[in-house]
Amino acid sequence: MDREVPRTGSEEIELYIRTYYSLLRSTAEIQIRTLEEVHAAMASSLHASARSTEPDMPAFIYSTLRLPACIAEVERVILGQSAEVFQRRGVGNVRAWRPVAARARRRRSYYDGAGTLACYIASRSDIDDILPMLTAFQIEWNKLHTRTQGLQVRRLLESRSESEDALAALAVGVGIDPADLGRLKQVWGEAFWPNLEAISSGPKRMRVRLLAGSLTDYQRATQQWWKEVEEAIPSILQRPVYFVSSNTHSLVNLLTGFALRRESELIGMLQDPGFSDLLVEWKEVEARGARGGRENYLYYALRRLLETGGARALEAERARAEEECGIRRFRSEQSFDVEIQVLELARLRPDWLDPRLRVPELSRLQSSDALIVNVDYPLGMAAFQILSHLAARVGEIRGVYILGKAATLNGVVGDVMLPAVVHDEHSQNTYLIENCFSASNLEEDLTYGSVLDNQKAVSVRGTFLQNVRFMDVFYREGYTDIEMEAGPYLSAVYEMFRPKRHPENEVVTLYGLPFELGILHYASDKPINKGRNLASASLSYHGLEPTYAASLAILRQVFRQEIEAAGLRSGA
Repeated sequence: MDREVPRTGSEEIELYIRTYYSLLRSTAEIQIRTLEEVHAAMASSLHASARSTEPDMPAFIYSTLRLPACIAEVERVILGQSAEVFQRRGVGNVRAWRPVAARARRRRSYYDGAGTLACYIASRSDIDDILPMLTAFQIEWNKLHTRTQGLQVRRLLESRSESEDALAALAVGVGIDPADLGRLKQVWGEAFWPNLEAISSGPKRMRVRLLAGSLTDYQRATQQWWKEVEEAIPSILQRPVYFVSSNTHSLVNLLTGFALRRESELIGMLQDPGFSDLLVEWKEVEARGARGGRENYLYYALRRLLETGGARALEAERARAEEECGIRRFRSEQSFDVEIQVLELARLRPDWLDPRLRVPELSRLQSSDALIVNVDYPLGMAAFQILSHLAARVGEIRGVYILGKAATLNGVVGDVMLPAVVHDEHSQNTYLIENCFSASNLEEDLTYGSVLDNQKAVSVRGTFLQNVRFMDVFYREGYTDIEMEAGPYLSAVYEMFRPKRHPENEVVTLYGLPFELGILHYASDKPINKGRNLASASLSYHGLEPTYAASLAILRQVFRQEIEAAGLRSGA
């Protein structure tokens, strides 16, 4: 934490970062209100109206989606790297508390039911994420508190009337757009009225404490995270690995083809009135007849059905299919929340694969000893910690493939961007790379979006740590792809083939690597449009098309390499 704050092109952002890191050095709890002024002065693109007395509902909803639902009750947030850290520093066994989760952010968290929230953090990037989030949430909560003190608003809250006129009157009384109130109601669900009453009853005064923040603490947490994999698969220490950073659904869906074999059952389940929206989308997919549309939609429907918790038998059958294909899942309960999937290429069943993956000579994979290690894409510097540790523990890295979400400054939501240049705000390095993917690898699998290759990406420290000046500086230099993991991953890649630590504030050429490197980003956000963020728009089914197009490209690349290697071994 004592490391010099990187230059972001904005003095206000640098001051903000420096302020919360200096405060977190204290062994005592810090008040979130001490950050409110410097947070507002930053003029974040995600919190453009922080200084205004009028509520900034996009910022409030964005934060709400990325904090556990219990945040309405939380008074104190404690940050630590592992269960051991919480125990050692006197907090106790937080795993005995109630596990809680945010809808749009993976972070293992536990709530004691009495105002204290414990959050596991994987790197300093979690601090850069959660501190601005808590500050934005508190600022907007307190604005709404002030605006709910009028007699008319209090009466509307007491009535809990959900008539269109009553909700419109409530929105007018609070001074927000009725559509924003509707979105908040959708996000909060049954907690809508209790949360509004909590807002009316008192302001937020949250406190934060960081238990440990050394590099050693993060490294120890990463070791605990990976330990279970080595214990379950000792041979991974000698076997070649293709490292993939993506998500927990696309690769396994494509490799098992489970949803495709259960098409009639899935479509039958969509007849339930609770899934009417899915059924309408299915009929639209069938009518369009786009390449891969049916397959992508069945994967999407399976995921939605499993998320409801009402398809236990289906979930168990899927797990058996994954086991038969040599796919294993690992989730560390002692450390941060990043799932690991280990996939054995030799055990894949060619007859089960998604039809788009059935390339020539697939049978040669049966002689491969290689594994795919897929991690649920981590946040920021956790990417550096994870890849660095994994590279030191496996037999050989044969490829590094990074798939993630990004904001686009020149495209539209649903596009896929392939960078050839990545500027990393953490190290201040500008990395020049040979991206093994080009537009031709994805074009046939995209119907709605475009593939933009030869792009320039910037890896930022946090979603809130950007403002108009920041984006304008990079946009003028041709940077159009804003995300959070590529830069830290590339710092780890540098150390995987150079005999020293990665440099800082340099132009670094990553050509001639002894393994393949590919980076694919799909556009999930367009921040240059005011108010346009993932609080106000959902990717829904159409967001899966670029995800699956990119996942197909990665798997084809892995298959091609392994089939070629098998041919060389056999002399064919």
